[in-house]
Amino acid sequence: MSTDFQQARGALGARLHELRAEAGLTGRGLAERLGWPQSKISKLENGKQTPTSTDLTAWAQAVGKPEAAGELVGRLRGLETRFRSWKRQLAAGHKVRQEASGTEESNAETVRAFEPSIIPGIFQTAAYARHVLTNFSELQQTAFDVEDGVRARLKRQATLYEPGHLFRVVVWEAALQTPYCPANVMVEQLDRLNGLIGLDTVQLGVLPLRVPLKASPKHGFWIFDERLVIAETVSAEMWLDDAADVALYSRLWEEFHAAAVYNRQARRLISLAQAAFETS
Repeated sequence: MSTDFQQARGALGARLHELRAEAGLTGRGLAERLGWPQSKISKLENGKQTPTSTDLTAWAQAVGKPEAAGELVGRLRGLETRFRSWKRQLAAGHKVRQEASGTEESNAETVRAFEPSIIPGIFQTAAYARHVLTNFSELQQTAFDVEDGVRARLKRQATLYEPGHLFRVVVWEAALQTPYCPANVMVEQLDRLNGLIGLDTVQLGVLPLRVPLKASPKHGFWIFDERLVIAETVSAEMWLDDAADVALYSRLWEEFHAAAVYNRQARRLISLAQAAFETS
């Protein structure tokens, strides 16, 4: 998932190993005491598997250190807060996840975002959002409350019209040309995108495909003021509030912002993509 995540999970595993060794138990002995396969002990200690809070509480009790359960579960919560798997997030459905995004957006004065291959959620039409959430549900094999998710995603857009907010968004040109949905839905979506240019609370740029870059557009990310970055991967989201992480993503956003085109030039690229879908 992430080198940082793997390192943190490895540190938790090392702590589990330490507790077992202090108790004078072998991996096999602890497995027998817990009723687990010995392979699970090995995977947890070597950071190859993420434990549950129940696993950690059982481990602490089995090694005779029930008081260590709080520490272990605290370490796990740190992992889960920083790296949020889609499977875990969507267990409660798309609506809950969309509401979480809406809260962060409404609490921020300035949101800077970059999306390399998809129209940002806060700019999506209902039809486009419906296809995106359906496709994502099928990929993740998880929540299918698509209509609730669409309604919650559209509700987020109210923030676009509230004074005191500024959304500075850069979209890679590839996002304009990728047909996640039928051509007529893409035409409607691109028309919506064009209509947002000039809105007081929106600064929308398009990063042309052939523009020279020093950094590659690996994944989408959102920066909320100077306090939080939410970066998306295929399997999880990273919620990063460390100052160094925020500074890193801010530098990356500035790179894309400087290379992007705005206003009339952005409209031109959007309109060209729209015309291509109209004739397809």
